[in-house]
Amino acid sequence: MTAFRIAPEVADAFPDTLIALVTAAGLRGREPWPEVAQALAETEAEVAAGTWAPADETDPRIASWHAAYRSFGTNPRRVRPSVDALGRRLAKKGALPRITPAVDAYNAVSVRHGLPAGAFDLDAVAGDVEIRHADGTESFTPLGEPDTVEHPRPGEVIYVDAGGVLTRHWNHRDAHRTRVTEDSTHVAFVLETLHAARDGHLLKAAADELQHLLAPHAEQTAVRYLDPAHPRTTV
Repeated sequence: MTAFRIAPEVADAFPDTLIALVTAAGLRGREPWPEVAQALAETEAEVAAGTWAPADETDPRIASWHAAYRSFGTNPRRVRPSVDALGRRLAKKGALPRITPAVDAYNAVSVRHGLPAGAFDLDAVAGDVEIRHADGTESFTPLGEPDTVEHPRPGEVIYVDAGGVLTRHWNHRDAHRTRVTEDSTHVAFVLETLHAARDGHLLKAAADELQHLLAPHAEQTAVRYLDPAHPRTTV
């Protein structure tokens, strides 16, 4: 079992945080996922028709992450929250990336609900995962750059395990080591909001939607939640 924990200082700084952990075991990433392909196609068709547009930085859901990034010293217009970057890409190119079915599933849910999302291959996670402020000594290897090593600045919010940093700038970019591939079978997907009072219902709807997309291609799925009142759970 892997524990996920929000550190007290992060809970104090962001007291209305709510994080959904959607887990899938026995995941089958090499079979067709028609539901995900359809979700992506429908979203892209709505953008093309002008009947729907992804949230941008004027939307409170995105603006709250920009404010959080600034609070720990990150310029969110240079280093954007994942959902902001994904929405901008969709608005500009009219298409979402196709990576793997599992990654495509959380991207579809993320952009549709205006909430950051990510995922970790739990078989590559070392020990427990903590969401805390960096102290400046940690190491991070970015997704797709296995020969690169970065060091988050002190105070930056990170996901970290015993092997190193799993995300930079809270949810800007995931690590290469715990990336989700077509061969990943045990995965934790993360959806986040900083304003549970306002957007908690959106987060729960997004978690349910993601679980629905995963369930036909997994032996078992589950949803758990983290918040400052319940800062630890195991998956």
